[in-house]
Amino acid sequence: MKKIWSNLFTYVLVAAISVGATYATYSYLEKSKTGGGSTDIFETFAGQNNEKNLHLASLTAEGYPDFTKVAENSVHGVVHIKSVIKQETRRSQQRMVDPFEYFFGFGDRGYQQQPQQPSIGSGSGVIISKDGYIITNNHVVDKANELEVTLSDNRKFSAKLIGADPTTDIALLKIEGDNYPIIPIGSSDELKVGEWVLAVGNPFNLTSTVTAGIVSAKARGGIGSGNQSSIQSFIQTDAAINPGNSGGALVNTKGELVGINTAIYSQTGSFAGYGFAVPISIAGKVVADLKEYGAVQRAVLGIVITDIANAKEAYPDKTKDIKVTEGVYVNDFADRSPAKEAGLLEGDVIVEVNNIKVRNTGELQDQVSRHRPGDKVKVKVRRGTSDKTYEVVLKNNDGSTSIVKKSDPLASVGAAFNELSSDKKKEYGVSFGVEVAGVDGDGKFKAAGISKGFIILKLNDQPVSTPEDVEKVILSVGQSRDKGLFIAGFYPNGRTRYYAIDLGE
Repeated sequence: MKKIWSNLFTYVLVAAISVGATYATYSYLEKSKTGGGSTDIFETFAGQNNEKNLHLASLTAEGYPDFTKVAENSVHGVVHIKSVIKQETRRSQQRMVDPFEYFFGFGDRGYQQQPQQPSIGSGSGVIISKDGYIITNNHVVDKANELEVTLSDNRKFSAKLIGADPTTDIALLKIEGDNYPIIPIGSSDELKVGEWVLAVGNPFNLTSTVTAGIVSAKARGGIGSGNQSSIQSFIQTDAAINPGNSGGALVNTKGELVGINTAIYSQTGSFAGYGFAVPISIAGKVVADLKEYGAVQRAVLGIVITDIANAKEAYPDKTKDIKVTEGVYVNDFADRSPAKEAGLLEGDVIVEVNNIKVRNTGELQDQVSRHRPGDKVKVKVRRGTSDKTYEVVLKNNDGSTSIVKKSDPLASVGAAFNELSSDKKKEYGVSFGVEVAGVDGDGKFKAAGISKGFIILKLNDQPVSTPEDVEKVILSVGQSRDKGLFIAGFYPNGRTRYYAIDLGE
């Protein structure tokens, strides 16, 4: 079975699925004041989750589940998102190419730029606050220069990206205005396998589409894009979701948001029976962090883990005396490990976190990812034939409990830029490039040795023509995992120079 799943998820598409989500009617909102789902995702996930039990859908006269009210309410909280990515300019060769530039890596100086059509993508999003905050997938908005949101009543708005988290594939947008239909927040913890759920979104640009299915599995892992640090604790559903559903919502039969649909399994690119959603227990905490801090406050135990079932196959000698069949095996520790400091040992099997049973790595990630650095959690482990419980103070990836603030890569480089005039382009024999108009004594450009007057031709091998091009690349590098910024250019006296800057320092 393990090999079957391994092959199965080779074909997972971690993009292009999305579902919209729901908002409650006036009567439901009145009821939610005293019980039911929360109507403010930021308030809900600022502290401990206040999640309630779910209820069954109403029934028709024939005894079948009736989703009409839930569907009717849900579509108003769903938005269509159009992302516009401006392509790099295409260059056509002129009559002459400077041999000096060719041999020194600047053959582009003999080229002219030809504009290319922008790339346009689409997805879905869910309105989560009356003042216009929208949750969606990171891959829906990644690298976009422009974002346009269309509501169910066809009103269009320009959206601002507040923040994004590639690890969970969650992003937070904002549109101006007020009194938008919002989505009540439900409980992904209380979802049960076999329970009815609805997916609402814009597949293939077909707006306000609702499909129904059941929860097929919880804490499903192993479907990521190969990123080892990505969160692997998905809700699996057989509700039909397709390309264009990305970033929408999975809702329960009360119309409460319980997940953000993110991926599908398919060998064809279309629905084939398996869809995956990020639980709202994870997604809600991420957007609350993005709004409050500008960056996700990610807590870690500092351990290398695997499911106990897999560990028994991989390390039969080490695990031969372990009797438990469910849990998470501790393979190793990070250099600065909160779990190791608390007393955990290699070979322990984690079976509970805060009295919540964890059967696999997905469930462990789910429990830890809803906490922030500095939070204390009780971790119960099976060691040999006995159980031991430790209190672990969670830390961030830097080994501290301090708040991680959003970095400002543009401020850190400490430089101003000017677009090259036509006369200067002619003088230098280039068709693109950006001039460094000045450098700050405390900035990274100055520290690297870049002086005023330097002409930047390429940043990370991308040609730049305007200050906006430079800022876009710097911001992109600042938000990526690899913080390296590689600069190629020349000084007006003809000196060619290459520089490398670490924006992560």
